[in-house]
Amino acid sequence: MPFYTPDNYQQSESVGFLLNKARNQLAADMDAALKELNIRAQHSGILMSLLRGSCTTPASLARHLSVDTGLMTRILDKLEALGLLVRSRDLADRRVVNLQLTPVGYAAALRITEVAPDVLNERLQDFSDVEYDELRRLLHKLIKE
Repeated sequence: MPFYTPDNYQQSESVGFLLNKARNQLAADMDAALKELNIRAQHSGILMSLLRGSCTTPASLARHLSVDTGLMTRILDKLEALGLLVRSRDLADRRVVNLQLTPVGYAAALRITEVAPDVLNERLQDFSDVEYDELRRLLHKLIKE
């Protein structure tokens, strides 16, 4: 049975609208918390991925963060201009660009690890442990991870 039909669909009550609104609110909270570092919420995923070593190329970051490669390039340009990361060609395959945090980028990424839990915990403060676990389970089910 479909959840939405032309007769009952209301954009402001749709799952997509509500998820996007929640994401925008979290991003605004994170932007405010990271203002001292001159970075934005959208930068945090990149910096954290580089800190953890999980994604170290523009292509792998774009896939991991579900961002198109053009936007990824623009964000990386900004982060490089801020002195947070450097790009270098892979020695084995010159087509591959490797990314590495600078000392300033490393310090910023470490600061994100301090700030992000506070921002998220503030939004989740009215959730029980069971509700938190269920929210995560349902989000993973929705994105099919």
